[in-house]
Amino acid sequence: MLCPHYVPDTAPTGEVMASMCEQWTARGHWAEIITSLPWYEHHAVAQGWSGRLARTQQTSWGRIRRWHPFPSDKGRLVARAAGFAGFSALAGADAVAAAGRCDVVFAMSPPLTLGAAGWAAAWRGRAPLVFNVQDVFPDAAVSTGVVRSPAVAAAAARLERAVYRRAAAVTVLSEGMARNVRAKLDSGADPGKVVVIPNAADAGRIGPQDRRNSYRAELGLKDADCTVVMYAGNLGHSQPLELVVDAAERFAARGRTDVQFVVNGDGVARAAVAAAAERLDNLHLAGWQPKERLGEVLAAADLHLVLLRAGLGSSSVPSKVYSVLAAGRPVLAGVDRGSEVEQLLADSGAGRSVSPDAPDAFCAALGEMVDDRAGLVEMGRRARACAEQADGPREAADRYLDLFFSLLA
Repeated sequence: MLCPHYVPDTAPTGEVMASMCEQWTARGHWAEIITSLPWYEHHAVAQGWSGRLARTQQTSWGRIRRWHPFPSDKGRLVARAAGFAGFSALAGADAVAAAGRCDVVFAMSPPLTLGAAGWAAAWRGRAPLVFNVQDVFPDAAVSTGVVRSPAVAAAAARLERAVYRRAAAVTVLSEGMARNVRAKLDSGADPGKVVVIPNAADAGRIGPQDRRNSYRAELGLKDADCTVVMYAGNLGHSQPLELVVDAAERFAARGRTDVQFVVNGDGVARAAVAAAAERLDNLHLAGWQPKERLGEVLAAADLHLVLLRAGLGSSSVPSKVYSVLAAGRPVLAGVDRGSEVEQLLADSGAGRSVSPDAPDAFCAALGEMVDDRAGLVEMGRRARACAEQADGPREAADRYLDLFFSLLA
């Protein structure tokens, strides 16, 4: 497995990768994890992990090798690209050396360069490559303006298609992403090589808790009857956080002190949210919390926001929505029409969706939801029921194993 993050790194995809490996190795399989030193939270190698180019951990089920990720601030795009390339080269060389011991090579994107590293390892080991796409690159980067150079976008698109061509299977998180990837396959390629396996939340580990908990107290929300509207996740280019700030401003102008907004996370948009929080008494900004507190953090909200910029519905799926549903909390989503999240909320009755570029509709929907406390409770009940019926980590891991064995057969 080649992936950019792995526990104890705090990136959500690191949790996903570790959960899958835990399930596979519990069934007696052997794994080699090639990943980075933990760096996600502060965009610097975490304390206790620095000082070496690589660190190796031998386990009862295999090996974890962590390489230096050459991290840099998210705003320094050239430096970040160079860091990804350097890490991918080291990880790829390690994977090529290990490939002879493996039956399947599993590579995660982004970064897209890990797909090329995975292909080299698969070729060396004569093994099938399963390419896992968490976000379709470069589509998401171009849509958000992170990549503006046509030449860079074209080069990335060529690499993307080359990896799809060489992969035995490409796994994605939603049908929308699958349609996106299938449209880029070579003429005559089997569209069945694109397989939908969503990320799964552990409904056994995350469950409904009392909304009046210690996390609320830490945020200074002393009014037990106030309604807490929370966005928890990455504060990046892909999230229209201006919707949250605009909503907080409108509620403040109406004197609605009974509704409090919480933004929980970190990223390039943190500064803008922090500036708004300084002038708005109803907007609170908090940093990342340990994964052990995830259930408590999610429970502190009466309503969660899931946000994804317009045009990204076929490129990405905010996997946090599954954790929110497992916590038994309703969702207001600002997402593309027809996207996976909109369909999920419509089918489950666990929330509502509006277009991410319609602030008036977003605030109107938010106002209607927070004014119907009984409705929020009922949506939360439906959210939990949906999470209990959905595939969990065990089922998702089994679907991957079925895929692996079918490729080997």
